[in-house]
Amino acid sequence: MVLAIDIGNTNIVIGCFQDDKILFRERLSTNQLSTSMEYTVMLKNIFELNGISEMNFEGGIISSVVPSVTLTVREAMERLTKKHIMIVGPGIKTGLKIMLDNPAQLGSDRVADGVAAINLYPVPSILIDMGTATTISVINNKREFIGGLIIPGLRTSLDSLANKTSQLPNISLVPPKKVIGANTIDCMRSGIINSTASSIDGIIEKIEDELGEKCTVISTGGIAKIIIPYCKRDIIIDDDLLLKGLMIIYNKNL
Repeated sequence: MVLAIDIGNTNIVIGCFQDDKILFRERLSTNQLSTSMEYTVMLKNIFELNGISEMNFEGGIISSVVPSVTLTVREAMERLTKKHIMIVGPGIKTGLKIMLDNPAQLGSDRVADGVAAINLYPVPSILIDMGTATTISVINNKREFIGGLIIPGLRTSLDSLANKTSQLPNISLVPPKKVIGANTIDCMRSGIINSTASSIDGIIEKIEDELGEKCTVISTGGIAKIIIPYCKRDIIIDDDLLLKGLMIIYNKNL
């Protein structure tokens, strides 16, 4: 078995693979103040809840956009598994050709998404990862990562709206029954969900116009299932895109 962990700004996604099959996927809140011991206990509890023994892991891999947490989680993983843990970054083979002005600036989460996309889906492709930020990545028909967009995430935008206005509350992301809201909360829900969905539709169209061809569109991330059903475009939802990419990267570096 292989332990794969993605450390995001809001959540840490933990996955376990065996023979390219995902055995479980869990989420923890990202806490930059948690110690290695605290993460060790949390991981051990997750293993026990899923009936997994930490002694059965052959190795592990991390992608992270939170440098202050990366080594803490790595230490916890190595303490439990007694195995070396890879970190996606310089020196790691990915098979993804990155055509950016500065390839080193590309987040390891987007690298993992891109690796999964070129191995599992037709190109050209557009990858939409919806988390604290919504990142949109573009793979051309030569299987090259050519760039993309970074947009404030849905929850980030919604929290900002509530925090910057005196009469608008913090709300849950319950899908609205209709576009035209009849009260403040329904107006906010409809506004954030429908505007985000329309934005994604529009950006896909602009990217395809720039490329001059249709793309396979894949969405992932914790908020994708809320938004993508409101998009007009055909978009594949793959909750495990990033974890699949980590598994592919791990196998390339054995």
